[in-house]
Amino acid sequence: MKILIVDDALFMRHMLHGIFEKAGHVVCGEATTGKEAIEKYKECQPDLTTMDIIMPDMSGAEAIKEIKKIDPDAKILVISAMGQRAILDEVVRAGAADYVIKPFPSARILEAIERIVGKE
Repeated sequence: MKILIVDDALFMRHMLHGIFEKAGHVVCGEATTGKEAIEKYKECQPDLTTMDIIMPDMSGAEAIKEIKKIDPDAKILVISAMGQRAILDEVVRAGAADYVIKPFPSARILEAIERIVGKE
């Protein structure tokens, strides 16, 4: 599976990269901002995108909406430390398939992507 990782924190991108590669997936790109995420999505056409919520220039929810305009079938997993119900409801309304709250065990991320991709 091709995965695009979107997070402004370098350590989080590295950690996710390691989790996905160890599980046999290919990371086709990384982005640090919402606008960059949209451009990388167009280039990479991933099977799954992970998305942080709080990033420079554009929130994860806004980036999700823009990606969904490009590809209504985009599969997006939000990974964020922001666990407030209102924020999580917003990203789901924007089009996120699921979310994982930081910190998390590696298994939780892999379970979430299997659930999302398994919906096909």
